Amino acid sequence: MAAPEIGHSFSVTASQAVRVTGAVFDASGSPLIGVSVLEKGTSNGTITDMDGNFILDVSSSKSVLVFSYIGYVTQEQTAPASGSLKVVLKEDTKTLEEVVVVGYGTQKKENLSGSVASIDSEQLQNRPIQNVSSGLQGLMPGVTVTGTNGAPGMDSGNIRVRGTGTLNSASPYILIDGVESETMSAIDPNDIASISVLKDAASAAIYGSKAANGVILITTKRGSTGKPKVSYSGYVGFQHTTQTIDRLSSYEYASMYNDALRAENKAPRFTDEEIQKFKDGTDPNYPNTDWYGLAYKTGVQHRHNLNVTGGNEFVHYMGSIGYLNQTGVLPNAGREQFNARTNLDMKISKRLSAKLNLAFIKNKYDDASSAYNGGSSDQIIRQLNLIAPWIVNRYEDGTYGTISDGNPIAWLDSGMKVTRDNYNFTGTASLDYQILDGLVLTLTGSYVNNLQNYKYFQAFIQYNANKATTPNSLDERYYRWDRTNYDALLNYDKSFGNHHVKGLAGWHTEKYNYKYLRAYRENFPNNELTDINAGDAASQTNAGFSRELAMISWFARVNYDFAGKYLLEANIRADASSRFAEGNRWGYFPSFSGAWRISEENFMSSARNWLSNLKIRASWGMLGNQDALNSDASGAYYPALTVYDIGATYPFGGALNSGYYQGSYNLSTITWEKATTWGVGLDFGLFNNRLTGSIDFYNRKTTGIMMDVAVPQEFALNPYKDNVGSMLNKGVEINLGYNNQWGDWSFGVAANFSYNHNEITDLGGVDYIDASGGYNQRNALGHAMNSYYVYQADGFFNSQQEADDFTAKYGNPFGGGGFKAGDIRYVDTNGDGKLNGDDRVLANSSDPVYTFGLSLNAGWKNFDLSVMFNGAAKVSRLFDAYEVYGAFSGDAGHPASIWKDAWTENNKDASMPRIFTDTNSPSCSRNAVSTFWLQNTSYLRMKNLQLGYTLPKHLLSSWGIENVRFYYSVENLFTIDGMKINIDPEATSQRLSSYPLLRTHSFGVNVTF
Repeated sequence: MAAPEIGHSFSVTASQAVRVTGAVFDASGSPLIGVSVLEKGTSNGTITDMDGNFILDVSSSKSVLVFSYIGYVTQEQTAPASGSLKVVLKEDTKTLEEVVVVGYGTQKKENLSGSVASIDSEQLQNRPIQNVSSGLQGLMPGVTVTGTNGAPGMDSGNIRVRGTGTLNSASPYILIDGVESETMSAIDPNDIASISVLKDAASAAIYGSKAANGVILITTKRGSTGKPKVSYSGYVGFQHTTQTIDRLSSYEYASMYNDALRAENKAPRFTDEEIQKFKDGTDPNYPNTDWYGLAYKTGVQHRHNLNVTGGNEFVHYMGSIGYLNQTGVLPNAGREQFNARTNLDMKISKRLSAKLNLAFIKNKYDDASSAYNGGSSDQIIRQLNLIAPWIVNRYEDGTYGTISDGNPIAWLDSGMKVTRDNYNFTGTASLDYQILDGLVLTLTGSYVNNLQNYKYFQAFIQYNANKATTPNSLDERYYRWDRTNYDALLNYDKSFGNHHVKGLAGWHTEKYNYKYLRAYRENFPNNELTDINAGDAASQTNAGFSRELAMISWFARVNYDFAGKYLLEANIRADASSRFAEGNRWGYFPSFSGAWRISEENFMSSARNWLSNLKIRASWGMLGNQDALNSDASGAYYPALTVYDIGATYPFGGALNSGYYQGSYNLSTITWEKATTWGVGLDFGLFNNRLTGSIDFYNRKTTGIMMDVAVPQEFALNPYKDNVGSMLNKGVEINLGYNNQWGDWSFGVAANFSYNHNEITDLGGVDYIDASGGYNQRNALGHAMNSYYVYQADGFFNSQQEADDFTAKYGNPFGGGGFKAGDIRYVDTNGDGKLNGDDRVLANSSDPVYTFGLSLNAGWKNFDLSVMFNGAAKVSRLFDAYEVYGAFSGDAGHPASIWKDAWTENNKDASMPRIFTDTNSPSCSRNAVSTFWLQNTSYLRMKNLQLGYTLPKHLLSSWGIENVRFYYSVENLFTIDGMKINIDPEATSQRLSSYPLLRTHSFGVNVTF
């Protein structure tokens, strides 16, 4: 028998068969295409055709047919004895009212009393992103993603929810299908069903001690009732750097360098004949080397995902496999990932059901490396910025031209790279047992295992007869961690007339183990033998440590609503951590919230023709942070435990003997950082929810921040940590959306805006501390975290007399020779008649105050277009001007083209101060860091543009294909900013040596069978 056509199935023998015909419509009378029609209790089924019709042969006239369709309520009907069956499916209000994933459950968005932001899979799919975190930029108010770049496998960026709330680790708590994940950089975007961000204490308190910095809940796709559905998504993309700095040519640099030397009464380096050779470009020994062009290439990225879903009334299944391959824009950099996931939902009996989730990810990524301070691409990119264009890359005999640090192209030609090979497995099993109507017990166990093999072989390179690298070496490491969780939940959900009550009681325990091993050797026989045994045993070193964490928790939540108008929620969580001493291990984190749906009141009935929804919300709660000190092998991981250091020597019996010593003092009373948050919000919907929006105001005060307490020299030990710091974040979030459809057209807008005021309020008795890892940044009372601490610039001296008068009054505390016409003038900000370090001012922070996003989408017939923008304002970065703008320092300098607009007697309205060699001016940023070099990095970026076309269904039905869509997508198409030179405003390194952000043009297809 031939395979049945769509809308027609012969699955039983003719002697048994009862033929049922019919049609399926929506409430407006329009036929529904592709509705699943299944004979209950069997796998016999079909789907409706283009006109909503179906034919199905069933086993008897008593058979029950199950009709299911995404976005509609599943309906059951008994097969008619005769005649045709007409079925009208009702829209699923649960879907249409948008169910949002929250802690340990879901809620209708209309019933939320806390602040939760959410996006669905459509906002991430088909975009050529390497990781999910960068894809979140600009999509949700209050969620800021910074520090993204294009490094394969290492481009995840830093996520902050409603600002930075601690001086320590401030990353949000990330869970994938309820299981803690330390990152979301490896999950395949095609596997994601939704992402929710719990932003306030009311929504996040159920996670207690891990929720102080916000919670991100990722839910993956699951199966549904219906015949198997196979979907393929794939694209290929081409990647380029978004920005490289326009720098002087050899002729320009050599000419201007000679002029600068003469101005300082020094002999010029180049003769007129040599200058002419640079200009002519005919002598290979006098090149104009394009270092960026030699290094950066076109990267290629392609991703593929195959997904199968389906099920019946007993089992729902989803399985997917994915593959990602990326070649970096730098040679030797790249990424290859394979991932597989399966989610099973099983109905074992009327009361008992089970779930099984399994996921595996193999994620291998490489970073190009240098032979000078190697281990990453940092020095390669740094030298591309620094090395002069007159340096020969490679001579005709194959040898390399070099500067003192080497040659970045030689490093790339050697094939050196750092490889990180990661293996991650996640498994979860759970049972749901319905004890009574509305009362369900859930037992869950999960296990996560992650292993990384880090390998870096630094090759030996003989650049030329006079210069070579240090001996070759191998650095190999293993990082392993695993986490085992057990949860028991008791959920109650019951309505009594207009009263609706939901309750949750839970217990959680977890065990976390971490282990690190490292081996190192030098002097390998050649660059091909790279196993550790091939190295010189006399040069070997090794290191390693382990750590563990155990936690136990209990928690509860109660929700109450009356007639869908008055909503109340209360949460409590208690956590105990092994990282603290007995007596200080338990932390208690309550929250309360309420909401009033004004639009449901009788007195608003006259407005319901235009007012779809109006709700006000208020919340208060406390959250904790025990991960503030997730550091290395130091004792900071156990801040309450006094540890001893080995490696000390003591003289006994006329000889030195090895021993140990106490290097630090730890307080046994140290405990959780705590964040207390309150907020109010307004949600509204107009014109049948075509226009929706929300406004939130929040205030978050973090107290008990763990930080070093300064000690006198007589203390003899290092500063100790205590809960002494505090910080405030307060702000406003606005979210607006509009969607409409008329005829063949559709149009939608989604806009969001966030303002966050960050202020340090207590530093344990001191006025400031230097920012950890910052570049001239300071954390000071009354100011934002990571504020720049610099001198105030006030233009240039426009004559030598001005410079001399300034010198007579203030002197020159900066060095670099005396002040001259064209140098930067500095301000005596405190007015004490002196110019010194006390005149530095706190300027903007590297953390943005304002962030915003805008998404536009339009459709006409089978065409669709979407555009997404994101941006930030009131944010600054201080780049190392000596390296980024370039210095006139000879071979190890390559000035940017902006120096052609330097101050001269004939160009006093200039962009740059006078030209000087090396650091021979008080204007040099190595002598005085000032606001002149502080860049306003506010920007607006077109993050994504996508154009798609879906093939008409009548062309596909005969091929057994449900849907085909082709699309073009581009990421980071253009940026509007006020940068002085073409630096990407999101660059992550102060000396611009980080991997550049990428522009990706991709072409893809989605096919559903």
